[in-house]
Amino acid sequence: MLNRSQGRITSTRTTATCAAVVFVAVASLTATACSGNTAGDGKVPGARTSAAAAGAGSEAVDRLVQAEQPAEGALLPSGSTAAGIRKRGTLTVGGTQTAALFSLLDPTTGKVEGFDAAMSRLLAKYVTGKDSVKRVNVTAATREALLKNHAVDAVLATYTITPERKKQVAFAGPYYEDGLAIEVRLSESGIKTLSDLAGKTVVTQSASTAAAAVKRGAPTAKMQLFDTNVECVQALRQGRADAYVLDQGVLAGNASTNSDVKVLAGTFSKEPYGIGLPLDEPDFRQFVEGWLKKITADGTWAKVWKATVGTQVPGPAPAPPAIG
Repeated sequence: MLNRSQGRITSTRTTATCAAVVFVAVASLTATACSGNTAGDGKVPGARTSAAAAGAGSEAVDRLVQAEQPAEGALLPSGSTAAGIRKRGTLTVGGTQTAALFSLLDPTTGKVEGFDAAMSRLLAKYVTGKDSVKRVNVTAATREALLKNHAVDAVLATYTITPERKKQVAFAGPYYEDGLAIEVRLSESGIKTLSDLAGKTVVTQSASTAAAAVKRGAPTAKMQLFDTNVECVQALRQGRADAYVLDQGVLAGNASTNSDVKVLAGTFSKEPYGIGLPLDEPDFRQFVEGWLKKITADGTWAKVWKATVGTQVPGPAPAPPAIG
């Protein structure tokens, strides 16, 4: 894990009990999904990624995409969703450009980098035979509508699978698992656990799972909702909010690019990420889950992790969650 002298991480010793659940985005290899009213177990990376590590990760993803073999024709029968996308030649993916480590636009190269961005490119190569992704910006509030309207073929945007969302869209996966956590300003010392948010102003993204979770753990918290991660971070940094609650991986990405915020260690939920797909295309869900199982089995998933999240978290890649 990162050196404590960097002053970017609030952590305590990982307990043996939680150590068995080692798979949280960016907090991988530390305790995760420890339920309860605490955010104090485990360690969270938060130092800025070096340019060398980021560059090496980008090159590694490029090599993985180049090596990805297109699906055999037998997996794309005539009339199937995948066959239609291959004929079109481009996979349209809903995503973001503001989530460090998962899907962040690099203004110097014009490329979107991160775990979700890499997965989008790999899926496009598998479906179409080409590294051809048309990206459509989405927010937590627009994902379902874009899938229902078939404005996108898939959504890869740290998209937590929930029973309510499964009524509106199909999910392939999970392909990653995270947990809700708390981000505060670097100078903040009075907030250590979820219960400390009582009476505080807390920001999160509209239509995320975080608002309901905060209200359960700290009923008197004053919630403010914004459409994007950038708006939430700005509110926190400018002192308009006391804390920001969202998936720990996204928050740790914020800390990697903003030296005045930190992530409290530990999580208080499980957030399994799925690839969002149109509900009326069950054949495509089966196709995408077959691809997820393939890249898990052949080691590609672990290599993607090392090239993205792993540029911040040392050690071997964690085991991916069971698919289906």
